[in-house]
Amino acid sequence: MDTSEQINGRVLSIQSHVVHGYVGNRAAVLPLQLLGYDVDFINSVQFSNHSGYKNGLTGQRLTGQDVLDLSVGLEKNSLDNDYTHLLTGYIGTVSFLSCVMSLVDKLKAKNKGLMYVCDPVLGDDGNLYVPEELVQVYRDDLIKRADVVTPNQFEAEKLSQIKINTHDDAIKVIEWFHNKGVPLVVLTSCSLQDRQNLTLIASRSTTNEKYEIEFPKIQGFFTGTGDMTAALLLAWSNIHKDDLKLAIEKAIAGVQSVLHNTPSGEELHLIQSRKLIPNPKVTHFAKAIN
Repeated sequence: MDTSEQINGRVLSIQSHVVHGYVGNRAAVLPLQLLGYDVDFINSVQFSNHSGYKNGLTGQRLTGQDVLDLSVGLEKNSLDNDYTHLLTGYIGTVSFLSCVMSLVDKLKAKNKGLMYVCDPVLGDDGNLYVPEELVQVYRDDLIKRADVVTPNQFEAEKLSQIKINTHDDAIKVIEWFHNKGVPLVVLTSCSLQDRQNLTLIASRSTTNEKYEIEFPKIQGFFTGTGDMTAALLLAWSNIHKDDLKLAIEKAIAGVQSVLHNTPSGEELHLIQSRKLIPNPKVTHFAKAIN
């Protein structure tokens, strides 16, 4: 008896990789697979571990030519004909980013309806992880190609050049992204002046709907949460195409479940949370923004 199930989509994920730990593709691929997606991935860098370890890291950075070579192999074997989603995360050089833009254009031309989810990994908490010149390339060239963007507060501020202090500021930033041509904008974690909790704000211009959801900041040091969040937003917004409210509620519930399962300072406990990720218990609910 055939007990196989239909997949929810085919994703090409381009972001960082670590041998040990869960950041970049290591934090994104498993959650996507657990939610029924077939995932191919290209690693923008391959490091021994993330940069938070006291003795540093070792590894390699792929060049723009490397990503083009890999895409040629996929194309020659007709392996790039049925992607439903493209997800990009950490990209460390302008040359690599330029080649990614070419790949976005090629895949969109080949796969009608392909959704490009851009997680513009630039930095966090006031610290830039990438060269400053990458910010301009994202701002002028890459963002306008995206169907979905998932910046954190720092990244949204860097790209829009608008400081987010209040709820109104966040809405202005969202409109900046919409004016760039991005249909779905998700500010994943804003610290607003008048709120103790973090706030996620999602806005879809095609349906003229906006939602926000407040959730507590779990005390501790965690890495890979943004990468996991972007993956879960991709997954749930596709599964619940017509219910943005439920999609963001499930994405936040999944992230919170994993973090509650992970002791501070340790790598994300994704394996230990493998039953929670596909079946998140929603405890923080979104409300519409008028």
